[in-house]
Amino acid sequence: MAQAQQSRMQEAIDSMVQGLERENIRKMQGNMFRCSAGCCENDTASMQQVHHCIERCHAPLAQAQAVVTKELERFQDRLARCTMHCNDKAKDSLDSGSKEQQVKQQLEGCVTKCVDDHVHLIPSMTKKMKETLAAIAQ
Repeated sequence: MAQAQQSRMQEAIDSMVQGLERENIRKMQGNMFRCSAGCCENDTASMQQVHHCIERCHAPLAQAQAVVTKELERFQDRLARCTMHCNDKAKDSLDSGSKEQQVKQQLEGCVTKCVDDHVHLIPSMTKKMKETLAAIAQ
């Protein structure tokens, strides 16, 4: 992927992840630590009971992180498939005798369209993840 397009995509993803972390994940982390501290303050619980209590406290955050990771992986896979399609088209054009400069321009245009299309998917993906994270947090 062209460097400028890759940077643009990375900035969009970083911004989304930072927003999720600030608005959702961080609150869940605070809840997890407070919950875990409460488990440790139970003087009558056995070591195993405290351990299970802490695991229950960690479960929502682990689930939230898994959701974000899975969505980002799916997004990356879709973008990779799109850019691979561009590469295949460029290779086919070269094989059929098109000039290299023309093929490069075609490839850059195709990759730019992939990035544009996928950057436009980020708001709906973010909304879906925020809804899922909110449901987990309850």
